[in-house]
Amino acid sequence: MAFYFGKGASSITQRLTQKQQRFVDEYIISGNATQAAIKAGYSKKTAKQMGTENLAKPIIKAELDRRNAEIQSAKTMDMQEVMERLAAMGRGETTEETVTNKGEVIETATRNADKLKAMELIGKRFGAWTDKKEISGTLDIDIDIGMGDYDEDN
Repeated sequence: MAFYFGKGASSITQRLTQKQQRFVDEYIISGNATQAAIKAGYSKKTAKQMGTENLAKPIIKAELDRRNAEIQSAKTMDMQEVMERLAAMGRGETTEETVTNKGEVIETATRNADKLKAMELIGKRFGAWTDKKEISGTLDIDIDIGMGDYDEDN
């Protein structure tokens, strides 16, 4: 696997060794550097030290950051996906699973209340249905900065 450093780092393409790649894979799973080092093939005697050293290596840290970002991205919706799902709901293009009185699970059309809620949320996103009041005129404000005992007029 090739790895490329960006953002001002060297543009030299570096590769993780097979053992380092296994370490990264195992560390992603367990979050435990010592166990990841053992499963990657480092000796049990040096696993704790090697795990700590591996986590300090910039190439391994960068690969862990990249992999964690991928995982997070896969688990999180962005606004594009939210809007697409709301639009599909609002159009009635989605179905819901419903349990009948007999315990059977059946697919039913999206309820009208859910369609309306989806359309309302889309409308709010684009600023529809917002009460806006335009006020015109002038307002004079007189600010008296009294100096108390230091006022020359007193």
